[in-house]
Amino acid sequence: MKRSYILKNSIFLVFVVVSVCCLLVLVLSIHRLPEISLQRPYRTMINRKVSTNELGKLAEMMLEMLPEDLAFTVFVPSAKAFERDLRLQVNDSLVGDKMNNTDAIITRVLGFSAVPRTLSSVSVPYGKGISYDSLSGFTLYISKGLDGMLVVNRVRSERVDVKKGKLLVHVMDGVIMDAEFEQSVQLDFDEGD
Repeated sequence: MKRSYILKNSIFLVFVVVSVCCLLVLVLSIHRLPEISLQRPYRTMINRKVSTNELGKLAEMMLEMLPEDLAFTVFVPSAKAFERDLRLQVNDSLVGDKMNNTDAIITRVLGFSAVPRTLSSVSVPYGKGISYDSLSGFTLYISKGLDGMLVVNRVRSERVDVKKGKLLVHVMDGVIMDAEFEQSVQLDFDEGD
């Protein structure tokens, strides 16, 4: 008799159906989540001091322009990115008349890629983008991938959280720059070809 009363009570029936559906959705969602290893495969890429040779001469020049006793975060292009995106090579760009042009380009890139605060990869939440203004006022949109690497204005990092004094350096696989500077760099390359 009680069983027929429970089945006739529509509120209780709706509650049971909704509860079962929610439980089913929860179980299916858990099974579809990507597997994340508890070991950090990128452990060797973070939180360690690096030598000048690892960052590259052009990146070192860029970091020397900032005072080491103030907290800055710098998104430094890798040596490959300097060569690929800006056509700057250590052997060629740091001699004679080209030295002034190289200094000007590095100074401009520093303005786009330095933030006057410490911003470690741990402080960037997964799935949420944050934005900060660089030294030149250029807005940097920063997010973090599942592997812990940062993405800044669609440029992915190769190494994160490298410390050099009070400076925090993230080595990027590209150069962070605004559209105007990018266009002027591309025009210079087109004229040289």
